[in-house]
Amino acid sequence: MAGEARRRRLRALAARSGANVDIDKLDAAFVHESAFRERLAAGSNERLEFLGDALLGFVVARALYERYPEASQGELTLRKAALVNDAALAATAERLDFEPLLRLGASLANAGAARPRSILSDAFEAFLAALYLEAGLEAVAGFVAREHVAQHESKPLPLDDPKTLLQEWSQRRFAEVPAYVERFDGPPHERVFFSEVSVAGSVLAAGSGPSKKAAQREAAARALEVVRERYGDVETRNYSSPLAAADARA
Repeated sequence: MAGEARRRRLRALAARSGANVDIDKLDAAFVHESAFRERLAAGSNERLEFLGDALLGFVVARALYERYPEASQGELTLRKAALVNDAALAATAERLDFEPLLRLGASLANAGAARPRSILSDAFEAFLAALYLEAGLEAVAGFVAREHVAQHESKPLPLDDPKTLLQEWSQRRFAEVPAYVERFDGPPHERVFFSEVSVAGSVLAAGSGPSKKAAQREAAARALEVVRERYGDVETRNYSSPLAAADARA
């Protein structure tokens, strides 16, 4: 998408942010590394994605801390994981119609349905960083609350989220969190990530997937099988209720 149609879509996104922003600065969030590598753009959104990932983690963590005052660390971690995972971010980016704005290299542009959805989640994080640089943290927090958290919070929590279950077990038994070591193989548009997870210095399992998070999740799931067989003390959990809207405003 180019020209005035692109600018109209960017102006619509700027309006949804509720902030007065330069749409040319927002446009940088949609330039994938493949476009830069093929000299179709002067830069990529990778640095913005790095910043946006940190911003997203903070604003979601703060919102959950305030909204669930009785939730344990483990529950907050689980709720956060459900909101910041690639699938949830990609779903929001898709709903906001980010895909036509993506600037991609030829191979990815022609990939169609085979294109990794992580490109959308990366663009969402990059957009948050661009919005932050233009309008500040509270603009990002408001946008995330309206356009992302509100759309996903009502969905059932993944009761068997393996990374969170493993972390809760590790903190309870060893007072430390699991450690993940990653590597990847393949070209940028077909990368496969590999992750190895260890607890208390002992490697428990490994996993693979189309993203680092997916590989970590599979490694954690396999580690839980080892933990259940070896220790048998992985606990289930009860969830707390959020503050009512009136209480949250008080």
